[in-house]
Amino acid sequence: MNKIIQTVFLCLKIWLTTSLVFVIIVSLLYVSINTHEPYYILLLISSVASLFGTVPGLGVLFLYLYFIKYKKITWQLKIKILFIIAFLISMCYALAPLIFNTNLLQEFQISKANIFESFLLVTIGLFICSSIAFICCLKSITRFLLPKGATLHPHHVIIQQLFINTKNLSTIMRTEPATPQLNQLQEKLSTTKYNSLVIKGIITGVLILVMLIPTLFINNLISERENRQKEVVKEVSSKWAAAQTLSAPFITVPYSTQYTNADGKLKTSSTNLILLADQLNVQATINPEIRPRSIYKVLLYKSVINFNGSFKPDWPADINIANIDFTKAKLCFALSDYKGIEEEIYINYNGIKYLLNPTLPITDFGEVGLSVPIAINVEQLKFGAAFNMQLKLKGSEQLHFLPLSSNSIFNIKSGWPSPSFDGNSLPNTRIYNDSGFTASWKFNRANLPFGTVLKEGVLKATNTAFGVTLVQPADQYNKTSRSVKYAILLIGLSFALFFIVEIMQKKPLHPVQYILIGLALVIFYTLLLSISEYIIFDYAYTIAAAATILLISIYAKGHFGLYKSAFAFAGLLTALYSFVFILIRLEDTALLVGSIGLFIILALVMYVSRKINWYSQNQ
Repeated sequence: MNKIIQTVFLCLKIWLTTSLVFVIIVSLLYVSINTHEPYYILLLISSVASLFGTVPGLGVLFLYLYFIKYKKITWQLKIKILFIIAFLISMCYALAPLIFNTNLLQEFQISKANIFESFLLVTIGLFICSSIAFICCLKSITRFLLPKGATLHPHHVIIQQLFINTKNLSTIMRTEPATPQLNQLQEKLSTTKYNSLVIKGIITGVLILVMLIPTLFINNLISERENRQKEVVKEVSSKWAAAQTLSAPFITVPYSTQYTNADGKLKTSSTNLILLADQLNVQATINPEIRPRSIYKVLLYKSVINFNGSFKPDWPADINIANIDFTKAKLCFALSDYKGIEEEIYINYNGIKYLLNPTLPITDFGEVGLSVPIAINVEQLKFGAAFNMQLKLKGSEQLHFLPLSSNSIFNIKSGWPSPSFDGNSLPNTRIYNDSGFTASWKFNRANLPFGTVLKEGVLKATNTAFGVTLVQPADQYNKTSRSVKYAILLIGLSFALFFIVEIMQKKPLHPVQYILIGLALVIFYTLLLSISEYIIFDYAYTIAAAATILLISIYAKGHFGLYKSAFAFAGLLTALYSFVFILIRLEDTALLVGSIGLFIILALVMYVSRKINWYSQNQ
């Protein structure tokens, strides 16, 4: 009964301390983010959640302490196992809500792709809270685990004793002749070395996970810089002109119909008819311009576009031509941004030159456009009314068209070498090389969802838009983000190599040294991000990788004292960074090459580590 009471009191002390630490950390984080908002409500919620939510963990802690108290292992190992259990419990608490509570994911805007990152952050955060609580209660834990009559040292001495020094034992074994006492000491040393190796391996694994946390912040930094670039592009484009989507010239005419309402009275309804071209030929030339803004480059363009065609409507059977008011006809043209118009736009219609003015009578093809009243009649349209127009237009990155004609041909050419043909239709023919591109689209009555006469509001033709986007090939943010995804590969294999080398050469590294190496590997990504904003990504990657490899290799030489070790680390890191660079450059075959590469890497690790005496037994 006394043992149960001692265990309960110790568990309660650890439980309350952990809850207190959790509340303090959450409150500090909340205050640092929301400096102008009260936090007492969050303080209350976090206190209740930490107390009642950690009851299952309290039960696991009670069972472990109750059954481990009189086990014949060192109190140091018992405490180390306690930390491992705390880490596993933290993982369970972090994993459960992310798997079973989809509403929680939506509330915190966590996508499925970011579940691992969220799980890792929550795990480390909870583990830090429990670790701080363990350290605060370390003297009580040690008193509970020590056998009766054992001396209880001060707090700082207990922390030092958690790391067993086996150097003196090894010296005795090498210098003294074999005795039964020495055999027992040797067995104890072997067990101690094995336990230390296991603990060191677990610590190394935890450090690998911990070093992934800075990569999450680097991902956020990449997103921030990318958003900043988009803001600059948007700002410059707003002053220049946005991406443009153009219609072909079309005619609107008022149309009225009569009907009988529910009361038997004759009513008249009015709408607009839209007359589209029967034949259309468009020739567009795009001249790209790159405007620097700070460290960013904004891709803009100027274009010269010629429209030629004719109107010859094919009247549907349900249209009564007598109800059309041709005296109020307007010739119209829609576009996306007025600021892109460089010169006044004139259109020659049926031999008469008209000046187009802002405003549109309809919004079926866009809310921005120009129009002009024209004189037309049925006889004129019956034989076809020709038109032509030249447009000088500015825009940003993208130029799209609406195929508003029964039969049309669109030809686009430019000196930009990196086009992306997008929209609803791909070009029938296209040629592109380092000197530019040409592309051609063809449409006819059979492959368009409308005829030459439409009623207003019946069809929104904007979803038929097609055209070209001028792509800047140096997308450094996307490539940097992809390289960060392989951080666990670089950090994990680098730590594994250091772990194997320190075992083989019997020169152990301190966890702080692992953290320094991990930070060097993480800083590679900040170097890559910052340098790639000024020079080509490939060169930036080479510079950042070379600097990181050189730094870690020199550090390895300083610790192990052998050039052979430095060359081994340099060779491994060079191979890893080259492998990641290849994966970044690949698109469709990245998964295949990555899987084969990882298999080869695993095989090499297994080959190198095959002769390591993991159990520290004499051979």
